[in-house]
Amino acid sequence: MHEEILERRGRTLVRRQRLEPGESTPWHRDPYHRVTVVLSGEHLAIEYPDGTERARFPVRPGQVGWDEPFDEVHRGVNVGRVPYEEVAVFFLDHPDAHPQPREADS
Repeated sequence: MHEEILERRGRTLVRRQRLEPGESTPWHRDPYHRVTVVLSGEHLAIEYPDGTERARFPVRPGQVGWDEPFDEVHRGVNVGRVPYEEVAVFFLDHPDAHPQPREADS
């Protein structure tokens, strides 16, 4: 996984993230609203550590989504055949907040 902070200003953070096929994000929570723009990809899966759920959905370049906060620990997995890449704009509650706290940070 590769991620890059493109801009951080006050309570707004812009991040670019890339997952190769089969790669996943670290286990994390999503406590903040965000807007995500898909740059490339085919399919993503959301996995939960207890194994009880797994959501799989298609993505396409140019797709834009508004994401609500979600406090359950999970990770995203690129289950497509091409790299998944996105730019996300996070709306944080304070300037030093981590946009997606890792499970160990919970």
